[in-house]
Amino acid sequence: MASVAVTRPSFFRRPRATTGLAAWLTTVDHKRIGILYGATAFVFFLLGGIEALLLRIQLAQPNGAFLDADTYNQVFTMHGLTMIFLVVMPLSSAFFNYLIPLQIGARDVAFPRLNAFSYWVFLVGGIFLYSSFFLGGAPNGGWFGYAPLSSGEGFLPGTGMTYYSIGLQIVGVASLASAVNFIVTILNERAPGMSLMRMPVFTWMTLVVSFLLLFAMPVIAIALFELGFDRLFGTLFFNPAAGGDALLWQHLFWLFGHPEVYILILPAMGIVSEVLPTFSRKPLFGYAAVVFSGIAIGFMGWGVWAHHMFTTGLGPVANTAFALSTMFIAVPTGVKIFNWLGTMWGGSIRFTSPMLFAIGFVAMFIIGGLSGVTHAIVPSDFQQQDTYYVVAHFHYVLFGGAIFGLFSGAYYWLPKVTGRVLSEGLGKLHFWLMLIGFNLTFAPMHWLGLQGMPRRYYTYPEEAGWGFWNLIETVGSFVIAASILVFMVNLVRSMSRGREAGADPWDARTLEWSIPSPPPHYNFAEIPDVRHRDELWHRKYAEDERGRPVPVVAGAEHHDEADDEEEHPDIHMPDPSYFPLLAALGLPVIGYGLIYFWPVAVVGGLITLAGLFGWSLEPVAEE
Repeated sequence: MASVAVTRPSFFRRPRATTGLAAWLTTVDHKRIGILYGATAFVFFLLGGIEALLLRIQLAQPNGAFLDADTYNQVFTMHGLTMIFLVVMPLSSAFFNYLIPLQIGARDVAFPRLNAFSYWVFLVGGIFLYSSFFLGGAPNGGWFGYAPLSSGEGFLPGTGMTYYSIGLQIVGVASLASAVNFIVTILNERAPGMSLMRMPVFTWMTLVVSFLLLFAMPVIAIALFELGFDRLFGTLFFNPAAGGDALLWQHLFWLFGHPEVYILILPAMGIVSEVLPTFSRKPLFGYAAVVFSGIAIGFMGWGVWAHHMFTTGLGPVANTAFALSTMFIAVPTGVKIFNWLGTMWGGSIRFTSPMLFAIGFVAMFIIGGLSGVTHAIVPSDFQQQDTYYVVAHFHYVLFGGAIFGLFSGAYYWLPKVTGRVLSEGLGKLHFWLMLIGFNLTFAPMHWLGLQGMPRRYYTYPEEAGWGFWNLIETVGSFVIAASILVFMVNLVRSMSRGREAGADPWDARTLEWSIPSPPPHYNFAEIPDVRHRDELWHRKYAEDERGRPVPVVAGAEHHDEADDEEEHPDIHMPDPSYFPLLAALGLPVIGYGLIYFWPVAVVGGLITLAGLFGWSLEPVAEE
C-alpha cells in the first residue's frame, strides 16, 4: 500500500538533537531517563544527607542551640520526605528505567513519553517542595504529617504543610505513571521465550513494586486531598469537634505507608538477588521461592498498617490481629534471607564492591528485621513507641537495607551505563566507611530509645545522660558523609580513566550483559530468543559430568559485539518530544496558584492541558 505524505504544522515537528541540553530535555529513551532519575535522586540524596548532618549537630550535645525548634522541625520533616519520596523511590526508578527493557530483551518501555513525563513530574515536584524553604518555611509537621496537627492553621500556621499536601500529590503522579508503564512493559514487551518464571528476580520485584504503587498511591492521594482541603478551604475532615476523625489520617497514611515500606525495600531485594549469584558463581538458590516470597510480601503488606497505631486505643482485638499479621510477614522475608545465604553457601565467592554491599544489605536488614519483630509485640511496642528505638529500626531497614542494596546495584550496573568499571579499592573503602559509620550512627539509638529518649525532640537535658551516645552518633553520621564523598570521587575518576568494562565485566547471567556497554540506542540489534532462566549464562557455559561450568566456544561466539555497534537504520525508535516536559511544568504552577493566587492555578492548568493536548496530537513517527 502506498504511503501518503502528511504535512503538519511546525509546532508538531519533533526536535532532532541527539546531543546537548535539547536532547536531554526532549528524550524519551528509557536509558537516558534512567540516568536522569539517578542523577536527580542523588542530588536529593546529598540534600537529605546535609539535613541529617544538621540534625545530628543539633543533637550532639545536651541543650543544643545550633538549630531553633521551628528550623529543626522543618529540617527533620524535609529529611524524611526527601529520603523516602525523593531518594529511595526515584533511585529505584532509575534502575527500573535503565534495566527492565534490557533484562527482558526489549528495545524500550511500552509508553516512552509517559516515561519521560514521570521523570519531569518527579523533578518539578521535588523542586516545588524545596522551594518552600524560600517562600515562608518548609513543611514542619513531620514526614508523616499527622492530622489534626497538620491540618489546622491554629496548630501549624504558614504554608509549610500546604506545600507538603500539594508537593506529595505531584510526586505521586510521577509514581503512578511509572507504575502503569512498567506493568505494561513487563507483561507485554518480553522477548520470545521469556516466560514469567524465566524473568530475572529484579524484573519480578519491579513488577510487584509497580502493582503496590498502583494501589497504594491513590490511598495517600485521598489523605492529601483531605489535608489540602482542610488547609485551603477550611474543611474539617480531621476535627472531632466538627464530626471529623482524628485517626482517619493515620489509617489512610499507614494504609499507604506500610506497602510503601516494601515499595522501598523490594527493589533492593531484587538487586541483591542478581548480585549474589553472579559473584558466588552459582544460580540463585530457590528462584521460585524468592519470587513467590516477594509476591507474598506484596500481598501481606496490606494487612499490617495498624502496627504503627498500637498506642492509639484501637483495642485488644485489633492490636492482636495486627500483631499476628506483622509476625507472619516476617516469614517470606526470612525465606528470602535463607535463599540468599544458600546462594552463597559453597559458592566461589568474589568479594567485589557490589558483593560487599549486597552482603552488607543482608546483614543490616536482618538486624532491622529482628528489631521490627519486637514492635509486633504490643506491650513491648508501648515502651518503644515514639523513642529512638523506632528510629534505629527503620534506618536499619531503609538505610542498612535499601541504601546498601542500591549502592550494590550502582557498583554492579554503572559499568553498563558508563562503559567503565569503578575502582575496586575506592569501592571497598566506601563500603567499610559506610558500614562503620552506619552502625556508629544507628546502633546506639536502640539503647537510647530503651532508656527513654523521645524522637522528634530538638533538644534534651544534660541530666538525662544521653549526651555520650548522641555524640557517637554524630561522629558516625560524618563517617557516612565521608563514605559518600569517596563514592563521588570514585564515580568521577572512573568516568575519565576507569578500566573499560566491555559487554560483560562480571561474567554475569542476564541479558543486559549480552550487549555493549553502554548499550546502543536500540538496545538489541535482534530481539533475543530466550530459552533459559539465566539466558546469558547458558549461552556461555555448559556443565561437565561433575556439574562444573565449562565454557562453550559456540556460546561465546553467539554474541558479536561489533555487530551490535553497527548502525541499524531500519530499527525505528520513538522520536523525542518536549510535550511531556511542558505537561509536567504546569503542575507546580497549579500548586503555587492554590497557595498564593488562584488565577495562577488556572494558568498552570492551561500549561498542563496544552502539553497533554500536543502530546495526544503528536504523530507516532516522522514521515
